[in-house]
Amino acid sequence: MRRDLSSKVNPKVSTAPVVVTDTTAQVGSIIDTAGYTSLTYLIATGTLADADATFAVQVDEGDAANLSDASAVADADLIGTEALAGFTFAADSACRKIGYIGGKRYVRLTITPSGNSGNAPIACIALLGDATRAPTSNPPA
Repeated sequence: MRRDLSSKVNPKVSTAPVVVTDTTAQVGSIIDTAGYTSLTYLIATGTLADADATFAVQVDEGDAANLSDASAVADADLIGTEALAGFTFAADSACRKIGYIGGKRYVRLTITPSGNSGNAPIACIALLGDATRAPTSNPPA
C-alpha cells in the first residue's frame, strides 16, 4: 500500500484517557475544524467493569469558539449515528466512530455514562481530515 493518509489528517485529543467510576458526563474538548473538510471521532474503551452500564454519545456544534451557542448536531450532519457510537458494558476493548459533516466551525463530543459504578476506561480522538494545506505537521499541532 502506498497511499498517504498521515499528511492529510490531524489528530486532536477530545477526551484524554480516563477511568470513569460514576455517571459524570465526559465532555470532550472543543474541536476547531478550520483548515479541514472532515472530522471523525474515534472512541476507544478498555475493560468496562460495571455489568449494567451504558454510555451515550452526543455531538454538539456551534460558531462560537467557546460553544456558548452549542446545539445538538442534526442526524443528517452525522456519518453514522450517536446510538451506534454509544456502547454498553459489553464493549470491552472496543472502538466506535462517528463522523461530522455539518457546516459549523466548532464541534464537541460528550460521552455520558448511566448505571456505571465500576471502572470504565475510555478515550476519544478527534481526527481532522482532508487538510486544506498539506502536509500536516508531525507531531500534530
